[in-house]
Amino acid sequence: MTDFVDGAAFNNEQGNRARKLFAAVVLAALDDAIADDKKYGNGPEQIARWARSRDGREVLSCAGIDPNERVVSGLMDFVGKGVRTSVALSREESERRNAAAQAEAA
Repeated sequence: MTDFVDGAAFNNEQGNRARKLFAAVVLAALDDAIADDKKYGNGPEQIARWARSRDGREVLSCAGIDPNERVVSGLMDFVGKGVRTSVALSREESERRNAAAQAEAA
């Protein structure tokens, strides 16, 4: 019985690692699209084309993201804002956005 529990825990941990790896690929694709948007002006179209491709759908699925049109439009909006993923995920950016939302609400 303990072997089964250890094996299941190991498999779950391996699955979590794989999901994180594919999530990193999605973040890299977003950064590439943002760079393309700044350089060529076609970033949202690039990320949409990638997300709708067979490889893009597979990567999104492996990252635990349902590759539907709502997700594609969200990725396009994110790229359109032009904020790099490392900055968007930082605490300072989150605090800045919250402060701006509160100031706007007041």
